[in-house]
Amino acid sequence: MQSSNPVFGRVATSRRGFAAMDSTSVSTPTLEEIYSAPAASSLRTGRMTIDDVVARTGFLFAILVGTGALAWSLNLGSSVLFIAMFAAFALGMVNTFSKTIRPPLVIAYAALEGLALGVLSHVYESAYPGIVSQALIGTIAAFAGVLIAYRSGKIRVTPNFTRVLIGAVVGYLILGVVSMLGAFAGVGHGYGLYGVTGLGLLLAVGGVALASFFLVLDFDQVQKMINAGAPQEESWRAGFGLMVTVVWLYLEILRLISILRRD
Repeated sequence: MQSSNPVFGRVATSRRGFAAMDSTSVSTPTLEEIYSAPAASSLRTGRMTIDDVVARTGFLFAILVGTGALAWSLNLGSSVLFIAMFAAFALGMVNTFSKTIRPPLVIAYAALEGLALGVLSHVYESAYPGIVSQALIGTIAAFAGVLIAYRSGKIRVTPNFTRVLIGAVVGYLILGVVSMLGAFAGVGHGYGLYGVTGLGLLLAVGGVALASFFLVLDFDQVQKMINAGAPQEESWRAGFGLMVTVVWLYLEILRLISILRRD
């Protein structure tokens, strides 16, 4: 089952990897030696390893946090937020749908995303002191919890799981559009940035749940990429995909806490 995350979906159609060039079967012991070997094995085989993914993901988050801290300390305005946000969106689309992974563009995306998050987080922190630290703790806890559940086998990715998750995302998007239209129309009372208070809370809770479950799909796809012998440079794509989902999770938790504290 191909991941619904379009970032990882590019790998499934790529014919550039080792697995695509060599159809010779590999014995189970050989595979076990390859996938349990240290990170240096990727230099010998040209294949992506879990250490490659961890290293690239950690590096991208270091860039994101660094630029975010800079934007926070400089107290940049809303103009920087929108410029960085739209530039990051454009680069995100390029990185997602490009057949060839380009590390400089992935790094640039992380930097721009960090700028946008830094400004946005500062706005939330000004309105709700302490909310950013709460959202960060919540994001780390959710990430760790989902990873432990996935590694222990308590959560398994099946075709039904994927279909249900995609259906839930469609419903989430529809509710989001209805909420925004209602907010702009100003019909009734209780409308805020996310529409009716009750609907906004429902969307926030649903967003946190969906982002968490999408992490499961991302973990599963990373494992499949490694097992399929994806080329080492694809670890940049894996790190990018994980970063996109984690940022989504952080924003949803930030939104949920702000609604709870506002109410």
